[in-house]
Amino acid sequence: MAGKGSAGKRQRQNETNRTRNKRAKSQVRTAIRTFKETVEANDKEKAAQDLGTVVKLIDTYTGKGLYHKNTTARKKSRLSAMLNGMQ
Repeated sequence: MAGKGSAGKRQRQNETNRTRNKRAKSQVRTAIRTFKETVEANDKEKAAQDLGTVVKLIDTYTGKGLYHKNTTARKKSRLSAMLNGMQ
């Protein structure tokens, strides 16, 4: 428990931010999983659409500071390679 009022406020802010970040990362992971399932199903049109959704989510949360720019680039590159590797 925080000893000072300002420490208590910081603790509350950290909890709020942790919850928000957890929800956002879960949303991105779910979108990636959906994309991978579509790739495995070999549906290129739907996979391209899902990739757009994933990229938009990742870029949004990168702008908010949730992901580092290199992490974002790596994720998008790997997902694009999966799409381009489809037959």
